Parts: sequence; structure tokens; C-alpha cells
Amino acid sequence: MISAGVLILLFVAFQLWGTGLRTGASQSAGLAEFQAKQAEASRAPRGTTSTVPTTIGTTASVAPTAPPTTGVAQPVTSDIAPPKPGEPIGVITIPKIGAEFVSFEGVDLNYLSKGPGHFPGTPFPGQAGNAALAGHRTTWAAPFNRIDELEPGDQIQIETVQGKFHYEVLPQLGPTPDTTIGYRIVQPSQTEILDQPAGQNLLTLMACHPKYSAAQRIVVVAKLVEPPAPTTEKSEESKAATQTPDQEALIGATDAGELFSNNPEDRGPAALWSFVAAVVWLAAWVIARRWPSWKNWQRWTVYGAGLPLFIVPLFFAFEHINHLLPAGY
Repeated sequence: MISAGVLILLFVAFQLWGTGLRTGASQSAGLAEFQAKQAEASRAPRGTTSTVPTTIGTTASVAPTAPPTTGVAQPVTSDIAPPKPGEPIGVITIPKIGAEFVSFEGVDLNYLSKGPGHFPGTPFPGQAGNAALAGHRTTWAAPFNRIDELEPGDQIQIETVQGKFHYEVLPQLGPTPDTTIGYRIVQPSQTEILDQPAGQNLLTLMACHPKYSAAQRIVVVAKLVEPPAPTTEKSEESKAATQTPDQEALIGATDAGELFSNNPEDRGPAALWSFVAAVVWLAAWVIARRWPSWKNWQRWTVYGAGLPLFIVPLFFAFEHINHLLPAGY
């Protein structure tokens, strides 16, 4: 029972902090890939400085700044392939809550574990229409952990290969209108948050609500400050990814019970890595008790030596088990 309790506590620690290690690695790789795409762009936006934050995937304190004057964003050249699901689309910065994250195409669970995900059925940020992003609030580095602190007028910046774009948070008029808050709470079935209002250039941020629950959704909507960038073509893979099971569960589910991971392919790896971890610990236990004459310090030395060999497969086992549980958006 004690061993089972320790394993459960280790799994909780993995969810709260271990997942962030994975996201951090994905953020570093995503930033490098995004910078490479920027380098491929033939023309940079006029009147802007194309810089990307060097500290990505964090929620460190960032002082709010007024949006600089920008020129007209340019279309990307035909030589730049449109992003496929899982590829970076840009960097989102929210000064009010100190968040800077690379954003990726797609909102399936494996993409959201990398950072904020872009709904493939909506325009890209900075372009005309309502661009929508989803992100975690409690695990996987929790990029949208504090979006409930946003207020009307707060700034959100997104940089893509077309340039920098600045959004201003709008008052969120929910069932009980309050023009002083920058968010509203909706039900999972309210797909209208992805609608495309005519003539409006918006950015919609969405995450599950309340924290540690998937019962509802928290939504922040901001308007584009400068003129929109030219609309670009999407990849065939993105066009086909607008109705994935994960996306339908995230937006469109009639109750929280529908929000389950749809990754049955993780069952095999979860069982395999769990078995490897169990074998490693069993081997350490057998070796420590093989010689009755050994003293306690000698046995604990064996356990100490086996611990790193046990933690590595346990980490991978927890990662796959986490994908099989109700999604903690």
C-alpha cells in the first residue's frame, strides 16, 4: 500500500512538473524550426523588427508594453510550405501574465503537449477572421494558466512568418455582462466561439475551466489592432484535421465526460514501459536481499543505484498513461 501510494504521488508530480519538461523540450525545438521558417521568408514586414523571444515556454514576469507602430504585413512566398499539424506557426506573447510560447498547428492532445495549439478550421493569427488557439491551464507548462487575469485593453502579441500582430483584449459579455473582465465561461458544447463574425479580425484563446477540471471552457477574445495580413493557403493535412476526435471533444462535447483522450495507441507503450520499470525495481529488490549477511546500508546502496534506472522507464510509462486518462486541458 505504501508503494502504491508513492507511485500515485510520483504520478501527480509528473503531471504537475514532469509534463513541463517535455513541453520545454518541444518549445526549444519549435522555436528553432520557427526561426528557420522566418529565415526562409523572402520579404520581412515593413516597419517592424523581426525578433523572437529567446526565453520560450515560460510564464516569467514580463512588463506590459504598448504595441509599436507596424507596417503592412506581407504574404509569405510560395516557397514557404504551409504548416502541417504539429508544426510551429508562431510565437504568442501575453505581457500581462508573463507568457511566451511557441504555438503549433492543431489541437490534438499530442500537439497541445508542445504548447498552445491553433484550431486548423480557423484563420492563422494576424489574418482576417477569428483565429482560435487552445492551451493547457495546469499541465504541460500551463501556457494559459492565468488567462483569467486578463482585462479589457490588455495586449496580446503574436509573431508569425508574416510579421508581428497586436491584439487588444475585449470586454467579455457573458450571461451576466461585466465590461471589466477579459474572459467569459462557456459550456463545451458552445462551438460558436469558433465562428467567423463578418468584418471582425479576432483572436480567441480557450482553455478548460475551472483549473484541474474539464467541466467548462474559459474564453478570451481580442481584436486585431493593425490591418490583417493577406490570407495564406493551408496545408492539406490541416484541412483534413478540422474534425479530429480530440477537437470534437474539446469543442462540441455535451458534457465533461466526453473529454477523454483518444490515443489507444498509447496502451501498448504504457504497458511496456510499466513492465520495464517493474522489472528494474524487482531486480534491485532481489539483489538487495540476495545475501542475508548484507547490512542495511548495503541494501540501500543497491536501491540507490537502481533508482535512476527505475525512474527513466517510469517517466515514459507515466507519459503514456497520462494520454489514456481523461484529458486535463
